[in-house]
Parts: sequence; structure tokens; C-alpha cells
Amino acid sequence: MTDEMIEILRTIEKNQQVQLESQQQALKMQQEQMEMSRRQFDRAEKLQDRAEKVQATAAVMMRAARGALVVVLPIIIVLIIYLSWLIFR
Repeated sequence: MTDEMIEILRTIEKNQQVQLESQQQALKMQQEQMEMSRRQFDRAEKLQDRAEKVQATAAVMMRAARGALVVVLPIIIVLIIYLSWLIFR
């Protein structure tokens, strides 16, 4: 009977060792996935920062274009009127 108990205990120990190895592998995989998620988050954050900078630059360019339009459009209208006057006089 003691030999059977020793054999059962060894089997239990072996199964526990297999379970522990399996858990270690699962933990390693989870750590790798966590690291990959971190890297993806960092890349997404950098991309977002670049997009914000591009948007800020575009906003500055649009303000400049609107300012130029305020000046250029009246000049173009005056020149068209002057050209029309020259043609039809």
C-alpha cells in the first residue's frame, strides 16, 4: 500500500510540475503580448503627435492664405474693372 501511495504522490508531483511549466509558458506569452501592446501604443502616440503638428502647420497656412485672399481679391477685382474700362471705352 505504501508503494502505491508513493507512486500516486510521484504522479501528482509530476502533474504539478507539468502544470507549473505550462503556467510559466503562458506567463511568458502574456508578457510578450504586453510588450507588443506597449510598442504599438508608443507608435500610435508618436503618430498622433505628428498628426497634431501637421494640423497645426496646416492651420497656420490656411490663416495666411485667407489673409492673402483678403488683399489679393480686391486687387483682382479692381484690375478686371480697369481692363473692362480699357476695352469698352
